Amino acid sequence: MRGLKSFGERAASRDPDRQTAEIHIRIALMNRFNALGQAGIERVA
Repeated sequence: MRGLKSFGERAASRDPDRQTAEIHIRIALMNRFNALGQAGIERVA
């Protein structure tokens, strides 16, 4: 939840459908940032 608030305190849209889309975009961005920040594990034989 803290990460979601870092993109803005509230939804900018007033329409419920647009609010839903806005939140989906924020979550997609957070997931992308998390994926970029994670270290990849590689096997070394």
